Amino acid sequence: MANNLTVRKYSKILTRPELPYFLIIWSTVFLCALGLTMVLSSSTVTSLQESGNSYSIFIRQFLFLILGAATAYWAFKVQGKIWLRLAKVSLTISVFILLLPLVPSLGKNINGNRNWIEIGGFTLQPSEFAKFGLILWCAFQLRRIDLVAGKNPMALIWPGLVVIEGLIILQKDLGTALLVAIIFGGILFISGAPIKHFIFVIALSTIVASVLIFSSNYRMSRFAALFDPFDERYYKFSGWQPAHSIMGLASGGLWGSGLGASKQKWANLAEAHTDFIFSVIGEELGLLGTLLVLALYAALIYSMLRIALKTKDDFSRYVTAGIACWFIAQITVNIGSVTSVIPVIGVTLPFISYGGSSLLANLLAVGYVLGVARRTPEIAEGIKLSRMRKLDR
Repeated sequence: MANNLTVRKYSKILTRPELPYFLIIWSTVFLCALGLTMVLSSSTVTSLQESGNSYSIFIRQFLFLILGAATAYWAFKVQGKIWLRLAKVSLTISVFILLLPLVPSLGKNINGNRNWIEIGGFTLQPSEFAKFGLILWCAFQLRRIDLVAGKNPMALIWPGLVVIEGLIILQKDLGTALLVAIIFGGILFISGAPIKHFIFVIALSTIVASVLIFSSNYRMSRFAALFDPFDERYYKFSGWQPAHSIMGLASGGLWGSGLGASKQKWANLAEAHTDFIFSVIGEELGLLGTLLVLALYAALIYSMLRIALKTKDDFSRYVTAGIACWFIAQITVNIGSVTSVIPVIGVTLPFISYGGSSLLANLLAVGYVLGVARRTPEIAEGIKLSRMRKLDR
């Protein structure tokens, strides 16, 4: 009898409408805290080499986290009608900020990609914010699909994809171009587009990716190293990072070598605190650490999708589901690169990797979703009742 009561109690908790709201808050808090810890652990060597201060990268990430938290709070408080106005011009804004890296006096070339701008000693990646801008614009277009006779989802939103993808490819940023294509495919799926539209997007993306890969010896080498990064032809070149990433994950075992005890971060992984931070987590915190990260991401994405299903506003539903697609795509591509399932692509791990632009954009998106939850009557009532229950204790 007692067991049945316990089961009913927890079943009731899991079905509460406010649960996704609190899951998003706490999963984001834990991911950011873990990210800050792992950035400190994995960046001390690079920080010392670059600035003579072992904590310089950690301090910058901490400052971006504070700014990101303020950005998330702003997005949380902004009213839905203001988001609609922003969405109307978000494609124009995205195009403008994507043109900035192409300006000689502003743009900065890092690792062959001209997708950065430098302002006041800080480097920013406009394409991180352009992903959010594209999602907003697509949602704005799709909200009126039932009002426009003869229109289908593809016809309404493909111009945005072409413009954004074109500018990102001009910056030679294949990783972000891949993410944008996946996000676009996810939005098409959510909008109920016919299967032939997915086939078209996949075919076009495959053609563009193939041209980009085969037109560059460096990308060709990375692609070839995918099949065996330990092959002597690639190991000391394009296979070095994926090979040592796998070594780090394999050496962590169940419990890991201990926080700060990674060996691969000592010059073997050039991007240990950014693109390959998941490998450092696996090495230092073990299989349990990586599973914890995946569980937190699963809770975050599950909660976003539940909020998307609960909201009655079409625009909010499309944006929230689009953000969930964005996180799914970025997490999958990053971990796929780290585990050598796909070629190495320079994509950060949301909330965990070092990178101010990525962290700001991710927290902006989370703030928006929490705002949607707050504006959804069922969830808002659940939040109110939850607070009342706490006061009654």
